[in-house]
Amino acid sequence: MPQMITVETQPRGVFGKNASRRMRSAGLIPATVYGLYEDPVSLSVDPKVMYRILHSSSGQNTLFELAVHSRKNAYVLIKDFQRDPVKGNLLHIDFLRIDMTKKLIVQVPLEIVGVPIGVKTHGGIMDLVVREVEIECLPGDIPETIPVHVAELGLNDILRVSQVQAPDKIKILTEPEVVLVTVLPQRVEEAPVEAVPVEAGTEPEVIKKGKAATEKEGEKE
Repeated sequence: MPQMITVETQPRGVFGKNASRRMRSAGLIPATVYGLYEDPVSLSVDPKVMYRILHSSSGQNTLFELAVHSRKNAYVLIKDFQRDPVKGNLLHIDFLRIDMTKKLIVQVPLEIVGVPIGVKTHGGIMDLVVREVEIECLPGDIPETIPVHVAELGLNDILRVSQVQAPDKIKILTEPEVVLVTVLPQRVEEAPVEAVPVEAGTEPEVIKKGKAATEKEGEKE
């Protein structure tokens, strides 16, 4: 397991919208840590540190240590967060305490390895149907990605969860029959049908027939 980072926090004793605004003006955001049958603790954290974690290769699955004021440090994951709908700034963040000895369930993105032969040789198009799968493992074994090898896929081939080799200590929980990747032939657009030009001074055949029928009817009368 890579070296775990420690995120510093500050205690939060004042609540309400005005207090939160002042906190954000000071360069911090409100946060809460909960889980493992312990009481929730209200904190404040540096949003820049949270951005770096959320935008890292492991993203929301990043396991780190939270320095909680006057309490023992806690191993946590980011459970949820709120952003400003207009500016996109972080407004609030929730941390979940993690027991390092118990398995947990998380969503992990897929990593495509190789280029399908149906794309490279036959000009097909690869479609990534599912971008992540659900796995179960110990917190210290959470992978950044699940590799999916696609080099052998030809035109109209599909790759299902059952064909993916899970890394050691990882159990994939997504249903085995779920399709992850397909290789499809490119669509060939039909050439537009050209309209047949009508010569000037001529009438369509339907009109001619109608006129001829009218003339014959006139003769009978």
